[in-house]
Amino acid sequence: MTPVVAGLFNESTPRFSPDGRWLAYMSDESGRLEICAQAFPGPGEKYTLSTQGGKELAWSRDGREIFYRDGDRMMVVPLQIEPAFRPGAPRMLFEAPFASNPGGYPNYDVSLDGTRFIMIETDATELNEIHVVLNS
Repeated sequence: MTPVVAGLFNESTPRFSPDGRWLAYMSDESGRLEICAQAFPGPGEKYTLSTQGGKELAWSRDGREIFYRDGDRMMVVPLQIEPAFRPGAPRMLFEAPFASNPGGYPNYDVSLDGTRFIMIETDATELNEIHVVLNS
């Protein structure tokens, strides 16, 4: 076994891009958890995609976006993947108190087209409803 990301910091929750050419993960190198990406298997530059902290990352099905949580905010980072990897600026999609996974793995899923999310509401008293949030 060969380490892909090895350093003095905590790096966790790795996720391969749909084409397998990129690896996104959480790192606390900045002093807080941030979402990072780098070429796989490497070598290549490491990119920090989040700017105010991040966890629970997920790739879009086409590999052109990374979704992540920043507290109650659902964020997205657009990615240019050809001819070279270039992340765009993160932007907030919506904000709501959905349940978070303390382990850092996503506690939500994204539709194939990246416009709908399924999440667990934190203040739900009964578990007999499903709310789908549409990205507008």
